[in-house]
Amino acid sequence: MATGDLDQLTYNYSAEEDEEENEDFSMTLIEHLEELRWRILKSLIAVTIFSIVAFVFRDQLIALLMGPFPKMAASVTHGKLVVTGIAEGFTVYLLISVVAGLIVSLPVILYQIWAFIAPGLRQGEKKYAVPFIVLGVVLFAAGASLGYIVLNYPLEWLLSFGANSFTELISANSYFSFVAFFLLAFGLAFELPLVLTFMAKVGWVNTEMLKNKRKVAHVGIWIASCFITPGADLYSPIFIGVSLSLLYELSILFIHLVVGKQAAEAVS
Repeated sequence: MATGDLDQLTYNYSAEEDEEENEDFSMTLIEHLEELRWRILKSLIAVTIFSIVAFVFRDQLIALLMGPFPKMAASVTHGKLVVTGIAEGFTVYLLISVVAGLIVSLPVILYQIWAFIAPGLRQGEKKYAVPFIVLGVVLFAAGASLGYIVLNYPLEWLLSFGANSFTELISANSYFSFVAFFLLAFGLAFELPLVLTFMAKVGWVNTEMLKNKRKVAHVGIWIASCFITPGADLYSPIFIGVSLSLLYELSILFIHLVVGKQAAEAVS
C-alpha cells in the first residue's frame, strides 16, 4: 500500500473517531441537561407541596409574621393591615405560602443540587452530602432567625420617619413583601461559608487567598450589608455585617478542615 493511501486511511479513521467522540460528548451534554431539568422539576414539586401545606396554616403564619410589627403602628391599624383590592388578601396569603414553602423545602433543593453535581465528584468527596445539606439548612435558619429578631428595628425606623407629616396606611402586600425579602436576605447571606467552601472545592479560592484578601473582603461585606437589608435603620446593617464578618472567618477555618491542602494546591 502506498504511503499516501496509508496516510489517507489514517486520516479517515481519525476523523471518524473524532466524530464518535463528539457524538458521545453531545449525548452526555444532553443527558446532563435532562438530569438538570428533572432536578429542577423535583425542587419545584417540593416547593409546591410545602406551599400548599403552608397555605392551610396561613393564619398561624400571619400571626407569626405579625410578631415584629411595631406597637406604635398597631395602635393606628387596630392590629389589622389594609388591603386595597378585592384579590389582595388572597395574593398576600399566596405570597406568604410560597415563601414559607420555599424555606421549608430548602433541604430538598440542596439535596437536588448535590445530587446533580455528585456524579462529577470523587468517591471520597461524596461523603460530604449530608453535612452539605445540614449546614445549608442550619445556616439559612440561623440567618432567617436573626432577621426575624432584628426586623422590628427597620420597621420602627421606616414607620416613624414620616409620622409627623403622614398617616400611615400599611397595606398587607407592602408589609409582608418587606418581611419576606428581609428574612430571605438574611437567610441567603448566611450561606456564605457554604458558597466559599464550594468555591474552594472546585479550586477557585483557597485559605491563603481568603486570608490575604481579608481586609478587602470585610470592607466589601460591610458595604454590602448596607444594601442587603431594606430600610435605612442603623441596627440591621450592624447585625448582618458582624454576622457575615464572623462567618467569613469561620469559612476560612471550615475550608482548612474540609478541603485542606487540595484547594491550596489547585489555586497556587
